[in-house]
Amino acid sequence: METSNRELQAAEYLERHRIKELVSYLTSALLFFRPKPREYLISLLERLRIAKVTGVAFPFFMDNSNIVAMFEMMDSSGRGTISFVQYKEALKTLGLCTEDGDLKDDGHIITLDKFKEEVNKRMKEICEKTKGKDSESYQTAAGLLLLH
Repeated sequence: METSNRELQAAEYLERHRIKELVSYLTSALLFFRPKPREYLISLLERLRIAKVTGVAFPFFMDNSNIVAMFEMMDSSGRGTISFVQYKEALKTLGLCTEDGDLKDDGHIITLDKFKEEVNKRMKEICEKTKGKDSESYQTAAGLLLLH
């Protein structure tokens, strides 16, 4: 019975500190950017520390060039569009869409502009939910956290 209590405490700890989401995000970032892992992870964790100091609950490390690169990787044929499935999976990978999802396939193709707009909108919504409606704080924190 002690083991199940410890397992329950461990699960609560992981959930309370969002460890699973953090590890998932770090892994996704490593696979997407393919940097030198040690230095990159140190840099990301330092940015997380900055996010905590500035009051942003979860930083995003994507700027428009990263969003374009991600879109181009999915648009392997170069048509300028991606499928709804690719779109939804990309948003899930970035932590911007839940598993059950709030997206409905309306049959429209997803263009680069639509993809950038949706990623930026969702990032801003998450920051506003965690920080409030203070757009100046959002801009400051986002500027500190973007990859260069």
